[in-house]
Amino acid sequence: MSKIIRYTVDLNNPPPLSEEVLAEIAALKAQPDREIDTSDIPELTEKFWQNAVPNPYFRPVKRQLTLRIDADLIEWFKRKSADQRGYQTRINRALRDYVEREEQAAAQSAAE
Repeated sequence: MSKIIRYTVDLNNPPPLSEEVLAEIAALKAQPDREIDTSDIPELTEKFWQNAVPNPYFRPVKRQLTLRIDADLIEWFKRKSADQRGYQTRINRALRDYVEREEQAAAQSAAE
């Protein structure tokens, strides 16, 4: 019977890097980009990006904050949610839609 040993790493508090690893990182940081061997990495062409799709699993990082919003707006979003839960998600979605429309309008204005 063999004994299984499992190691866990606390990602919020990783172990310190060794002097050898730190020296290797410093050497890589000092190396100019033109000296990096990219021969095993294919060049990405416009054709590649034409077929690219957004990562369906990507979720933006959310941050908690205090935001003052008119009470009638909050009540409206709560009424639109079946059980008054999820209204913050609805507000977030509305803000995201607004930002995307503004970005598209700005891009169109710049293209004209």
